[in-house]
Amino acid sequence: MTMKNLSFLLLGVLALAQPVVAQRHREADQVFDATRTGRILPLPEIERRVVPTIPNAQYLGVDLDLDSGIYTLKFLRNGLVIWVQVDGQTGKIIGRSAR
Repeated sequence: MTMKNLSFLLLGVLALAQPVVAQRHREADQVFDATRTGRILPLPEIERRVVPTIPNAQYLGVDLDLDSGIYTLKFLRNGLVIWVQVDGQTGKIIGRSAR
């Protein structure tokens, strides 16, 4: 592959990736606005409240459904995945997949 072909390939890949990056930037802006206006609590506050309630588990990460305002935290304990749904406005646990 020549340097010219490699350059065109790289430009094509970057052009395809741009919409994904722009979408994630918009989502981040929406989450920031939702926390700034008090529609949802910031993630560190949610984690501070919820992570200690799942003892002996490894915290794996979070997903946020901005439309419903529900955070879903994912934990791993003894080979089992535990999903914990949290009301983003109040910080209260509203569902749990396993104990």
